[in-house]
Amino acid sequence: MNTEATVTENPSVPPPPAKKEQPRGAIAEWTVTILLLLFGTTTLVQAFVIPTGSMKESLLIGDHLLVDKLAYSPAGSFSKYLLPYKDVQRGDIIVFRYPVDIRQTFVKRVIGVPGDHIRIENKQVYLNGKAIQEPYKVHRTEYIDGYRDNFPSSPNVRLLGGADEMLEKHVVNNEIVVPPNSYFAMGDNRDESLDSRYWGFVPRENIVGKPLIVYWSYDAPTERLANPAIGLDHILDLAQNFFTKTRWKRTFMLIHAHPIQ
Repeated sequence: MNTEATVTENPSVPPPPAKKEQPRGAIAEWTVTILLLLFGTTTLVQAFVIPTGSMKESLLIGDHLLVDKLAYSPAGSFSKYLLPYKDVQRGDIIVFRYPVDIRQTFVKRVIGVPGDHIRIENKQVYLNGKAIQEPYKVHRTEYIDGYRDNFPSSPNVRLLGGADEMLEKHVVNNEIVVPPNSYFAMGDNRDESLDSRYWGFVPRENIVGKPLIVYWSYDAPTERLANPAIGLDHILDLAQNFFTKTRWKRTFMLIHAHPIQ
């Protein structure tokens, strides 16, 4: 998976009178989507394809996304009244540069923001001492894994990146405490996701943006989608099966966060 990320600053102009911030609704979602579709460049949006099943059933293998790269950008004095900027929230789906290898781009759901206390007991996530409801998550195994499903605990697999440091320095009373400018992210396909449990926190600067819409969804295997080069077999498959393998019901499907309290 390749990424291209550039951010431009909005020019500074005198701010209009202060207005009370309104939550982003369906109309705002569509407005931003249409604006980005019409005027988007690599500065505004990024095309992204899902090659693995770590976010099933929210996002499927073969979903092609448009990612809003301005969603979490610092708002300018004027632009904040045009686009609904906001901080990263619990429950947001984010696209980010993989901390272990920033050449790769991952998509996960934010479970914890700075200051949050997180633990998992028998697959149930507890946030700041309370069990949270996660209607989006799926479990594909019935057995309980000692590390994956009871976290944090003694690892039974090889950890990557900053996971060892996370377990050494950021565990208080058997809970992970999310440090400043960092986020704890997990896949919705909870038993088959390589996420913060295995490589640590997502640094704020690694976040590319927020997926807005599935502009096309095509049923193709992971090995084809993960290959940055388009192979002849994939071209032939598209030529022969474009209409039958395209998931038409997912075309132009908006991607929504699910707030976590």
